[in-house]
Amino acid sequence: MPEVDLVFPRAYVEFVNPDDESETFRCDLTWLTSSYQCIFGGGCAGIYKESPDVGCCALGAHFADADDEKRVATYVGMLDETLWQFRPSPKNGRAKKVKKSDWVDVDEDGERKTMVVEYDGQSACVFHNRKDFHLGAGCALHALAYVLEKNPLETKPDVCWQLPLRRTFRTVKRQDGTEYTEVSIGEYDRRGWGPGGHDLDWYCTGNTEAHTAPEPLYVTSAAELTALMGEAGYAELARHCEEHLLSRSRLAIHPADPR
Repeated sequence: MPEVDLVFPRAYVEFVNPDDESETFRCDLTWLTSSYQCIFGGGCAGIYKESPDVGCCALGAHFADADDEKRVATYVGMLDETLWQFRPSPKNGRAKKVKKSDWVDVDEDGERKTMVVEYDGQSACVFHNRKDFHLGAGCALHALAYVLEKNPLETKPDVCWQLPLRRTFRTVKRQDGTEYTEVSIGEYDRRGWGPGGHDLDWYCTGNTEAHTAPEPLYVTSAAELTALMGEAGYAELARHCEEHLLSRSRLAIHPADPR
């Protein structure tokens, strides 16, 4: 089935952040109760047809802020050649100390991101091991997480573990002059990539191929949502999702879900 239209009816819920009354969560129940799951290595066509084996890692990862980069740097220092295909080669038989210049780049807008390397005709993030690596295709930092018995969201750049969840903030001013911060939790569809998102050759969130999970997204991405919302916020979201699954109308179902 072709990718579904980006515009369709959605159901939302709003509730005050249990940990911060100055914030209100606005959550896309249609997306969060969908059957989406990442299918990298299991049908993912990659965002560019020239790089079908690298998923959405073709552009590298932009850091959310300095703290994000600093955290990732700690784990980069733990990567060896058994986990990272593109780790700088040893010199004089001794492992080379990895420097920021070995994996950090700056884009045309001055934003810091992971470096992109070309290998076997495909460009991708420097941490993306290719399919001929002994571990197979996939993220070196993701592999490290399993070695350290951590969740990959601890070792990878924020954008990598959040995608395709999307958290945005905006200030809302009430008619009485008071204001609050609206924290939206929703689908990172093509539009989330900016104008260039419409030029991607394939994208997962609106494709039926990726809506095959046996459990809804709010369950399979519980760790990520908890990191984005806090434990109390996630617990409240899960309650609303469960109620929505019991009462939702056909209009509130993601059109890429099985019918």
